[in-house]
Amino acid sequence: MRAGPGTVALTQVTEWDAGKRRSFQDCLAAEEPLEIRVNEMPLTVTMRTPGHDTELAAGLLWTEGIVESADQIVSLRQPDANHGSGGNRVDVDLRDGALASHDFRRTFFSASGCGICGKQSIEAIRRRGLLPPNPGFRIDPELLCQLPERLGEGQQIFRKTGGLHAAALFSAKGELLVLREDIGRHNAVDKVVGWALMNGRLPLTEHVLAVSGRGGFEIVQKAIAAGVPVLASVSAPSSLAVKLARELGLTLVGFVRGRRFVVYSGDARCFATSN
Repeated sequence: MRAGPGTVALTQVTEWDAGKRRSFQDCLAAEEPLEIRVNEMPLTVTMRTPGHDTELAAGLLWTEGIVESADQIVSLRQPDANHGSGGNRVDVDLRDGALASHDFRRTFFSASGCGICGKQSIEAIRRRGLLPPNPGFRIDPELLCQLPERLGEGQQIFRKTGGLHAAALFSAKGELLVLREDIGRHNAVDKVVGWALMNGRLPLTEHVLAVSGRGGFEIVQKAIAAGVPVLASVSAPSSLAVKLARELGLTLVGFVRGRRFVVYSGDARCFATSN
């Protein structure tokens, strides 16, 4: 997977290493604002790494509950994507009636380091009526341990910059279906969900979502919204993430490193096939 245009910026730096100084050109992960407009109304501005922006918009619309099916999306377009700042906007047209329950006074700004701000509590997720993920899905624990390495192998931009998160979707047999990188962990997940939505694959009832960072509340919420039964992260989850995962039946796995991992919720999906 190649790094797309605009994903990496070059800069001159000075390194000090054990008393020796040298100057060289280094790579930085690009970070730019993306405005998402729905039916000509501003919805949000998110800080993201350019690339797969229409997937990001589609995924956010799904995980935030603004759309309930791909059929509600008439078009996704990026005006003047190859000409300056015009590429920092995605225009979405939805069918009449798709926005009936959405309050556009709740326009929000999303920084790259967090999820959608403004959620008052876990009640906002409960009210959406999200269904528990597939209870019959199973993943072999040995296979689960292999996912972080496969995730890392696909992180082309991270290897250049050291500054990006990644999210990847795997089948129950460990086949990598799609991987997306972004400076925001939640954006990487939205890009994966957007890819699935645009390709008619939702809900993701037979899949594992692996993320390179921590398993935070917003990541758990997005995974459940996409129908993912197992979420695996290389780092720790938060307390609210664990609470939501347990309440809605998501298998939440953290610290997947080497041949070890910790299951915080839904361990039956991981251990039903093991001794």
